[in-house]
Amino acid sequence: MKKNYDFIIVGGGAAGFFAAITCAEYAPGARIAILERGKEVLNKVRISGGGRCNLTHACFDPRELVDHYPRGSKELLGPFHKFAPGDTIEWFESRGVITKIEEDGRMFPVTDSSQTIINCLMEAAKKNEVDILTQQNVAQIISPEDGQKLWGVRTRGNTVFHGSHLMMATGSQPHAWELLSHLGHTIVEPVPSLFTFNIKDKRITGLAGVSVPEADVQIVNERLKASGPLLITHWGLSGPGILRLSAWGARQLHQLGYQFELTINWVPQLGQDRLVEEFTQLRQKKGKSHISAHSKFNLPLRLWQHLVAAAGIPENTRWAEATKIQLDKLKEELHQGSYQVKGKSTFKEEFVTAGGVELKEIDFTHFRSKKCPGLYLAGEVLNIDAITGGFNFQAAWTGGWLVGKSIAEKISKG
Repeated sequence: MKKNYDFIIVGGGAAGFFAAITCAEYAPGARIAILERGKEVLNKVRISGGGRCNLTHACFDPRELVDHYPRGSKELLGPFHKFAPGDTIEWFESRGVITKIEEDGRMFPVTDSSQTIINCLMEAAKKNEVDILTQQNVAQIISPEDGQKLWGVRTRGNTVFHGSHLMMATGSQPHAWELLSHLGHTIVEPVPSLFTFNIKDKRITGLAGVSVPEADVQIVNERLKASGPLLITHWGLSGPGILRLSAWGARQLHQLGYQFELTINWVPQLGQDRLVEEFTQLRQKKGKSHISAHSKFNLPLRLWQHLVAAAGIPENTRWAEATKIQLDKLKEELHQGSYQVKGKSTFKEEFVTAGGVELKEIDFTHFRSKKCPGLYLAGEVLNIDAITGGFNFQAAWTGGWLVGKSIAEKISKG
């Protein structure tokens, strides 16, 4: 096993592989190693998108792209001008991976298999003779000192690898953050992001699987609100609207212990005055119809029936029979229904954290540490995270590509 390298990468995920391959292609002959603590590499790629790998998003304007990052938006603007989703798609398609865009903008390989992405990255790494070393649990990072030029990476097996350049691409890993704090980096405390809300409420009980295409959600007494599709689950609420709210409110919701009041506007397309007008017309034109019999405002029938019942309107009540008090209560349920959130659940297997290395300590021109010359960082080891939809992977591809290109230039110059 070689132990001396031009470039050592700790972490065998998306950012690490992209950095290794990019460096190898721009600096042929460079000695590069990926050290992965687990038995397999690219595990997060494997489970992404339910095993289909949502590798990026069809948002091609960097100024719009950064709006999907609760943390890191300002820092990523420059890098995205150098390597954005269009570049990612071109990179993979030039290596035989054809992609497709789904209605919501998410992009996948046409095979709908994450193995396609894994095979592509593995083949590119092996073609460029990148050493992929698994079960290498790093115990210590030894920074260059006393005139030495090489970094040392000591594993728990007491093997020491030496490299001129070092990259930490470990993802959200507490031990890696501890190693980096010993090197002088500040670590922003990690808290969960991208989670769903646990709610027990008779208005949504038994409606698992029911969804609405657009709703407004807001957390009471906090400046946190979001819009988007909502999905009712067995445990509460999910869907893009909830996930956006959890991402932007990751730290505030953590401080609240995930116990808070949520209001939902199920019909954001209708203002309150317009809703009153609609009720008036229904009383005039559909006066003999039972309110619960037919859903209104494009709401799913079962949800509509639950909200009507919550407004205190008996099942057999006709529109002409409804009192002003009942209709006012129905308007309140539709526009600002209050729900108590008591806990959270991880969104599928795609666990994302808000936290990591302080962004002020990174030069984002090359994703290079300002604290330690020769040290580079990319991916979720940094305090960068995004909403679901391929955005976290895009940050990893971009960071990895810029790191790999920067180090290749240094290696080529000798």
